[in-house]
Parts: sequence; structure tokens; C-alpha cells
Amino acid sequence: MPELPEVEYAAGRLRAAVLGHTVARVETLHASQRRALPPTACRAVRGLRIDRIERRAKVQLLYLDNGAVLEVHFRMTGDWEFTGLDEPAPRHERVRVETREGTRVSLVDSRAFSVVRLHAPGTFTGIDAGPEPLSEAFTASGLYAALASRRGPIKPVLLDQKLVAGVGNIYASEACWEARIHPHTPAHSLSAARVTRLRDAIRLVLETAPTGRYWAQEGVSEDAIWRVYGRDGEPCRRCGSRIARTVQGGRSTFHCPRCQRAPHCRA
Repeated sequence: MPELPEVEYAAGRLRAAVLGHTVARVETLHASQRRALPPTACRAVRGLRIDRIERRAKVQLLYLDNGAVLEVHFRMTGDWEFTGLDEPAPRHERVRVETREGTRVSLVDSRAFSVVRLHAPGTFTGIDAGPEPLSEAFTASGLYAALASRRGPIKPVLLDQKLVAGVGNIYASEACWEARIHPHTPAHSLSAARVTRLRDAIRLVLETAPTGRYWAQEGVSEDAIWRVYGRDGEPCRRCGSRIARTVQGGRSTFHCPRCQRAPHCRA
């Protein structure tokens, strides 16, 4: 699933391709996308200029010159592909945007879970999510206060987008390892010092993350990326113990049993 770094990277690619372009045509090519973006919405954006492209949490937002907003969720397997209007369309194309400047933007998604919605001018109220983890709004004191009432284990709690925007399953495991916090530790039991370490760890893993699925294009091997994610049975890069895998909330969690402290430790 694309996580915050991947979505930010995708938004950057989209800006480079079509920012300032004028929409000539939009078409939905799959029934699931058509429910969220019907033909009337496709017609409504014709002739509008793409003035701004932003990311909020794991959502991309295309601001059009009449005040309308296109909201794009990649979900599990969505991505952008860019081609000329005279080139063959890519495989698994679900939504197509053509610009007057000659660019075809294809939302490709093998599982067709992606969603594009149009918000009419003046109707977009923002994304209901917590602070951006790389912004000044994401403070240790704010995180500590938010965790005070959370009795669930810390790693699944971090996946709540209303707690912190854009942190997904991979980076939650990675951050817990960086902070030396066991993923099953009750969130409310973390001391202020450990919450500070966790906040700093979240920032670190997001700031240093390669762009996920694009690592091969960047010449980065998968093994060089993750500290614990997907490395069960392999040695911990900090202490040499074997990385363990558990399941929390139906999602895989990876941790080092030796250097990530057990849930009863508060130091």
C-alpha cells in the first residue's frame, strides 16, 4: 500500500507533469471509479486549469481554477502513469485525464480500489486527519496528550490517521524499532520521554525513506531499506537478535524481541 513518502513522491510527479495544464477530457474506465466520479463530474472539470497540487495524509488534492477540488486516493495499488495522447494507454488504466497541452494522466490500479472524487467549488472542507508528521504541528507534547486515553497497543494506534496523518503499517513498525518501543506496549503507558523518542523516530523513518515501490528505479535494494519490516528471522541491525513477526489487527508487525523493550517497561 502506498504510504506517505510514496504519495508525496506521486504528487511531485503529478506536479511536474500537469501543474498549470488545462483539462481537456476526463474519463472513468471502471465501474468502481465511475461510482465516485460519474460522467457529470467528468464533464464539470473540462476547460479548468490545474492551479495547485497538494498532499494531505495519503490523499492527493488537485485544486482547479474555479475552486473545485479533485481528491485522489490511491488505496492499495494505485499509481500515476504519464503518456502522450497518441501513445498506447497503460494497462489497468482506471481514470484518464487528458490536458490541452497534450499529456495523458492515467490512474492505473490493478485492483481497482483507487478513488477519485470531485468537490464542487466551495464544498471541500479538508481531510479529517491528525497533524502531518513532518510539520511543526506534530509535537511530542501533543502526541503524549493524544496517547493518554489510548489503551490499545502502540503500533496499531499509530495507524489511526486522526492521531497522526499518513503513517502506515510499514513506518509504524520502523518507528517503534527506532524508538526501541515494543509494538504491543499499551499506548497510554508510554512515558513522556519515550513518546518524544517515538515522535522523533516517526520523523526519521519518513524523512529517510526511499520512495517505496520506486526504490528499484532509484537503484536501492529492498534489503537496504527496512530496519525490521519484512525481515522476520533475519538479524537485527542493532543487536543481532532475530527479528520477530506478529499480527496486530490483521496486519503484520515486525520487531526485535531483544532491543525493543517489553510492554511493562516504562523507562
